[in-house]
Amino acid sequence: MKSKLKSVLFASMAFFLAIALIRFPDQSLEASIRGLSMWWEIVFPSLLPFFVTAELLIGFGVVRFIGILCEPIMRPIFKVPGVGSFVWAMGMASGYPSGAKLTARLREERHLTQIEAERLVSFTNASNPLFIFGAVSVGFFHDPKLGVLLAVSHYAGNALVGVCMRFYGANDSSTLEREQPTFSLKKAFQALHETRMADGRPFGKMFGDAVLSSIQTLLVIGGFIILFSVFNKLLFMIGITPIIAAGLSFFFQLAQLSPELAIPFISGLFEITLGSQMTSKIEQIDLLQQVLVVSFILAFNGFSVQAQVASILAETDIRFTPYFFARVLHGCLAVVLSWLLFKPLYLDRDIAGTYEEPVFSEGESSSLLFDWFLWVGHIGPTVTLCSLFLAIIILYQRIEEKK
Repeated sequence: MKSKLKSVLFASMAFFLAIALIRFPDQSLEASIRGLSMWWEIVFPSLLPFFVTAELLIGFGVVRFIGILCEPIMRPIFKVPGVGSFVWAMGMASGYPSGAKLTARLREERHLTQIEAERLVSFTNASNPLFIFGAVSVGFFHDPKLGVLLAVSHYAGNALVGVCMRFYGANDSSTLEREQPTFSLKKAFQALHETRMADGRPFGKMFGDAVLSSIQTLLVIGGFIILFSVFNKLLFMIGITPIIAAGLSFFFQLAQLSPELAIPFISGLFEITLGSQMTSKIEQIDLLQQVLVVSFILAFNGFSVQAQVASILAETDIRFTPYFFARVLHGCLAVVLSWLLFKPLYLDRDIAGTYEEPVFSEGESSSLLFDWFLWVGHIGPTVTLCSLFLAIIILYQRIEEKK
């Protein structure tokens, strides 16, 4: 009975989407182009180098090397192997869904148990600093100082999620079979050499596999970005978003937040960039309220990113539910941290800045980040085209070799 209800639900959703697309073709096309542009200009060129590099580092044994060195740190704090430090760092540097991609890859390599992978994926998907400082703080709010507050709340909240999730699956026996973590440089080098020898692929083959795997993942990510951009627009066009916002406004008022933030908040639950941009455009309300909403949106990841993560995890035995729970927890922690740190990290620093400006001010560094963000968007299409062309060449060569 449950499976039949699920079938009816999925069929109804697909039917609704088809009817809405027919009813609002112009708006759907506009939203689709917006999602495609975001993937084409920003997501693909910014994530591809990280994905390819990560695949090469795994193949060459560098990840195992890092894992053994970081085991005495990661195991006591987060109850995950030392390789989790690599995933965590790459996830923060490149942004979501890199953490899920790398966690799934390490699970396939048997560096993680199922429970450890579920713990790790819960706190290694984060927004990258370029987006927080360049796009949100400078691009949307036109306030470079806001980036520090958003970044500290976001990354500290993610770390706290990792500490909380260490208690998830506490009775899992598979984590108890591992050796007691000890720092050993010799053992780390030995593991690096053994991993490279066990892989056995020549560099050309390894590089080609890394490019193809990364592009395949990015194509799936692009599909989700476009789909949720259209879905978000259609919900607004048929009036569902305003209805939900009207009900949500009551809870916002209880929390002493402006009801005008309800629609941007709902949009942010689906797509982070749009929600953050809409929140920044709400005028004549307290900046702290906008910061709290944006902090939750960044931490929640949005259903678009969550769908990307779900598709990546579906190829493994890693369950999606712990990740979703961690996103809600991260959102709540980020809001609390933003509220607590708003005065010391924003108001007090703003007052201090009126008396003394450093030689290299935060405004200059944030401006450079915003310029870098614009530059990535400018060369993004060229990088995407060249990468897709390279993937076609690699595929063609491999087809010819099999003949």
